[in-house]
Amino acid sequence: MAQQGKPVVFAWLLCGTLDIVYAAVSSVVQGGTVSSMLHAVASGPFGDAARSWGIGGDIAGLATHYAIMGAMVAFWFWAVQRIPAIARQPWWLVGTIYGLILYIVMNAIVLPLRFGLPFPPADLVKGAIALFPHIFFVGLPLAWLTRKENH
Repeated sequence: MAQQGKPVVFAWLLCGTLDIVYAAVSSVVQGGTVSSMLHAVASGPFGDAARSWGIGGDIAGLATHYAIMGAMVAFWFWAVQRIPAIARQPWWLVGTIYGLILYIVMNAIVLPLRFGLPFPPADLVKGAIALFPHIFFVGLPLAWLTRKENH
């Protein structure tokens, strides 16, 4: 029974780390800081005050990020277990579709409800930048890790 949890934990750590490294690099490239990005993540559940929490805001942002990623990964494994045909489809296709679904949930539901952000985004380049990690660092790795070969 303990063996079953190992792939989920590995996928959670892998996808969470790929995604947060992308967010950190993206923040720095856009002129921000890793700390301000983590504080922004923490402000989701903890409110705008989290932006002034110093290292506590960094830790809260990282914990928030991995909690959200845990939900994304857990839902994928739940779906694959209940609908095994998902894992028999081309991994690149189902991974892309799952990444797109995650993008829509985050950007059309979660972020507008919490921060009032518009969907679709007015800036399509920023929208594509936000879509990229959902597909390449979450959807595709999850689909590849759980793929089944057709024989």
